[in-house]
Amino acid sequence: MLTILVVVIVLAVAFDYINGFHDAANSIATIVSTKVLTPFQAVLWAAAFNFAAYFYFTDHKVANTIAKTVVENYITLEVILAGLIAAISWNLFTWYYGIPSSSSHTLIGGFAGAGMAHALFLGDSIMGAINLGPTLKIISFIVLAPVIGMLISIVITLIILHLAKRSRPAVAEKWFKRLQLVSSAALSFAHGGNDAQKVMGIIVVAMVAGGYLPNADHMPEWIPLTCYSAIALGTMSGGWKIVKTMGTKITKVTALEGVGAETAGALTLGITEHFGIPVSTTHTITGSIIGVGLVKRVSAVRWGVTISLLWAWVLTIPVSAILAGITYGIMHYIL
Repeated sequence: MLTILVVVIVLAVAFDYINGFHDAANSIATIVSTKVLTPFQAVLWAAAFNFAAYFYFTDHKVANTIAKTVVENYITLEVILAGLIAAISWNLFTWYYGIPSSSSHTLIGGFAGAGMAHALFLGDSIMGAINLGPTLKIISFIVLAPVIGMLISIVITLIILHLAKRSRPAVAEKWFKRLQLVSSAALSFAHGGNDAQKVMGIIVVAMVAGGYLPNADHMPEWIPLTCYSAIALGTMSGGWKIVKTMGTKITKVTALEGVGAETAGALTLGITEHFGIPVSTTHTITGSIIGVGLVKRVSAVRWGVTISLLWAWVLTIPVSAILAGITYGIMHYIL
């Protein structure tokens, strides 16, 4: 039991690290594409604010939501292990091919899929293993998060354009490049707070399942510290394939538009974190980038690339769930 718990914790921290370099593009793509920072400077900047979130997000609402995805009776260390293996596999696959899929939904899909497989082996209803309330909330924000990000970015970009319409282009560009440092920092800060908590929830659940914690409300301080450190270190490792997709393939982004998109993404993540909703940082910033493109004209958005991304979003949870179910089935007969 202790050995499996240690393996689960190691894999969870590894997932957080992978999440960092997989999702690094979310907060640095626009700032790199506008040449405000070099790629190396950008990842250091993002990593610093990923970790800074540790000192602010102390209520762990998102972690609590993740912990409640699977009904407690169906949570075992084997279930969590299978979910993590599936999530890491899908994350690495999408990273290798430069697909900005959601690390959050990969983790949720893996956890839920393994829980349903466990229920199936027990002869119970697979849907009975899932807490529908938290799960439906998470699934609904696959659509809502990018839409909210898009709408906020449209409003912010229009306001910025109105305020800057009398400024000289060279002066405005200079100021927007400075402001983009602030907006990208805010997005990295919100990204750290949102995504690190998801793994925190998984580790806490694992410790409860292993009998080392009485319940998910008692979180030792080393868990958030480790998770925020891992995601920051992962961000420092970069993720240049996804940077290219996010920063150049969806729409051409200027410094002004980068400020609009990043600010909208940070606000959306901040709002959802306040209500304890685990959303995809990838979906959110993609919607925000589409929003600034739409302000120019509909044709400014490369809709072919966007549709491909949507397919990845739709497939992430079911594919991760299936992978986790197969993994759990293999483990069931081996362990």
